[in-house]
Amino acid sequence: MSISHGHAPATKESLTPANAGDGRAAARDLIAGLTARPWGQASPSVYETARLVALAPWLKGHAQRVDFLSAAQRADGAWGGPDGYALAPTLSATDAVLSALIRSHTGDGIGDGDRPGLTRVADLGLSALFRLLPRLDMTSIPDMPAIELITASLVASINRSLHVLNDAPATGLGRWSGGERLRLPRGLSSERLYAVRAMLDVGAAPPEKLLHALETVGEAARGARTVRPAPSGTIGASPAATAAWLDRDGRADPAHPARRFLETVADLGGGPVPCGIPITVFERAWVITNLVRAGITVEVPAALTASLRGALSPSGTPAGEGLPPDADTTSAALYALGLLGLPHRPDSLWPFRLEGHFCTWQGEDGFSISTNAHVLEAFGQYAARKPDATPRHAAVVTELTSLLLDHQRDDGGWLDRWHASPYYATACCVLALGRFGGDAALPAIRRAVRWVLATQRADGSWGRWAGTPEETAYALQMLLLTHAVSEESHAAAARGHAYLTRSAGGPAGPALWHDKDLYRPDAIVRSAVLAAVHLARRDPSVAVLIATEKQ
Repeated sequence: MSISHGHAPATKESLTPANAGDGRAAARDLIAGLTARPWGQASPSVYETARLVALAPWLKGHAQRVDFLSAAQRADGAWGGPDGYALAPTLSATDAVLSALIRSHTGDGIGDGDRPGLTRVADLGLSALFRLLPRLDMTSIPDMPAIELITASLVASINRSLHVLNDAPATGLGRWSGGERLRLPRGLSSERLYAVRAMLDVGAAPPEKLLHALETVGEAARGARTVRPAPSGTIGASPAATAAWLDRDGRADPAHPARRFLETVADLGGGPVPCGIPITVFERAWVITNLVRAGITVEVPAALTASLRGALSPSGTPAGEGLPPDADTTSAALYALGLLGLPHRPDSLWPFRLEGHFCTWQGEDGFSISTNAHVLEAFGQYAARKPDATPRHAAVVTELTSLLLDHQRDDGGWLDRWHASPYYATACCVLALGRFGGDAALPAIRRAVRWVLATQRADGSWGRWAGTPEETAYALQMLLLTHAVSEESHAAAARGHAYLTRSAGGPAGPALWHDKDLYRPDAIVRSAVLAAVHLARRDPSVAVLIATEKQ
């Protein structure tokens, strides 16, 4: 299927293949990658990799995972991003290194590497946690999935290790044997963790959304009878959850589906693992959407199209096998299919409708503005293209337009629970409102564009903490895919294009997406940057500025 769609009038980037050219070759590479790596392409996670070090030292790639943790530690002893984003990875990595040291001390070490080196890593990690935890409360911890369960579980585990250190001076961590104990951040308790553990202890099935963080319940997860692996062997699309569930018999059986899943994931990353895998539908839908929306001609194999159509069900679409259906992925699949000329009724989104908004999944704690922006796109696209659209569909478009407008910040941007950067959330809202919000959305779009223009960095980039190709791509999409295009936005887009061109072939950029840890869905980010560069080069006014700059 050859498709060329665009909403606006070719390609290099820090995350784009070297053959970017006019965008078509790079797009072919991206589409081919969706088939070649059907479980998805995501950055390795400190949190998830550390859980395998602690829970599955018998799994191939253990030494590489230990080395990965040591290399990823920051100079201040923590792991992960700035601010509260360091909490989950620092807890997980410190706990994992302590478990490795204790195994070495007791004679149970399995490839745990150089003990003197690990001792320093653990010492720095503990110091970082004793500084970090007292500064945090529930308002300063980012809204990450299962963060309460993760924090309560790992604080308790590290405190148990500190107790063991009282009797294990040979570990080299004697200064921590004086009875010090970590405390939970203010406002966070262990009650929810205890409730989930009690549920499993009495043989009750946990909510499907909790399977992704099953490792947090400790021994209650081991071989839990009410939990079953998906056909690929995964529990909750999570290597950590799968390792926590796999009992001794399963670990000993090379043919056990869960063990095969863990070995496959370890092989894919050379040891380290991502937080979420597989992410098949999520990745395919958003790569196709980014490319086609920018007007890049792509050849989408029939098998990929069929996989998106096959993933749709009356109860919604999961991001990948082992995960519950969610409104975000359902909307993305519907929108991508519509862009490919294969519109489907958005009826599978009705189960997620609550009073005034759509939840990401059933039982969601919190609210996502980007999910509702994507639902607006799914309903808006269908209502605009299908004569059998009902007043109910149109009512959702009106309702969600108002919702997005009501949540715009005073500065013109938006924030969301699934991404660290306001440029992602703002792009989601601006692109949805620009297509389907009508005249009522124009003032909000103009305010958002003014915010984008005001926050461009001196080197032409955009970013929350520092300029990044990913966030610059979102900014360019907003400048070039809206009705608020101006001479100033053309000039800013040309500077952003120059930054992306200079960044081509460089580092992939930081992980900014929310899961149990920050992660980067590599193919999706590459497609966003490729789309932004393509849009800049296709816009006549921007192309003139680009050509002038080269002379």
